[in-house]
Amino acid sequence: MSEPDRIIRLNTVLARTGLSRSTIYRKIAEGTFPAQLRISVHGAGWRESDINRWVEDPVGWRPEGQTNGKALGRHMS
Repeated sequence: MSEPDRIIRLNTVLARTGLSRSTIYRKIAEGTFPAQLRISVHGAGWRESDINRWVEDPVGWRPEGQTNGKALGRHMS
């Protein structure tokens, strides 16, 4: 049985990636880093599996279901 995906907080993300807080939020806005999940009114975290995928390939990382910034299944016009 696989382990459940944990939610990790900002300090853990900072330690695992080596990025600064401002760089993480800039990369989220650019679409080159996993977006956080709202876990409470004043709290957010990241899926550990998303951060692990980013750490394995930071340059090639894209949100699941997207390639080259475009959602799969869309037709080019």
